[in-house]
Amino acid sequence: MAHRRTHSWTVPLAIGVACATGSIPAWAAIDPPAPGAVLAPVSGPVSAQVSAPALPSDAFDADGYRRNTYRAPIDRLPSPAKPITPDQARRLHPASTLFIDVLPAEGGHRDPATGRWSLAMAHQTIPGAVWLPETGRSNPEPVLWQALLARASAFRRMQPQGPIVLFCRVDCWMSWNAARRLAITGLPHVFWLGEGIEGWHDHGGSLVDVTPEAVPDKAGRTP
Repeated sequence: MAHRRTHSWTVPLAIGVACATGSIPAWAAIDPPAPGAVLAPVSGPVSAQVSAPALPSDAFDADGYRRNTYRAPIDRLPSPAKPITPDQARRLHPASTLFIDVLPAEGGHRDPATGRWSLAMAHQTIPGAVWLPETGRSNPEPVLWQALLARASAFRRMQPQGPIVLFCRVDCWMSWNAARRLAITGLPHVFWLGEGIEGWHDHGGSLVDVTPEAVPDKAGRTP
């Protein structure tokens, strides 16, 4: 898989071996850039913070979520979610980290009754990741978003300090949307892997076949 792009935001890596063993909170040394920083993606391994041209106002909805042309260079951070690099993500302890893949199931179809997806093509993702398609849109289906929120909340109860890492592909605003939306709910330690599946693989991570989580419509109904 060819490397596509390296984002300009660099995050100090001080997690160390202790993070991989789970002996310290895996998120503890991941420091984001300054609040409000607007950063532009650049190609290649050299990173620099630069001013980015403003995107068209109609690219975002009233709440600040990207609503069209989801595959495009990303020029800002999904605050309050924090960025994480592929190298940092690979060093997180899998037993205390929740990876959520929000890549849409292109050409796929979800059966509302069973929640199972019929896929038009196979998909590979980060080992152990949960695949919840379509949850990164600006206005995701409530039943799908509630499934993601329920999964993240259940993980947080079991792992109060564990990182929750959302991702898609490189230059994919869907992961940006989902990370921002989840962090805004107040769940702590939410991270955005901006380089996505490609970045993980390019930095030596393996990929595995995955099927989407089944989300029946009834799961989203409230009494």
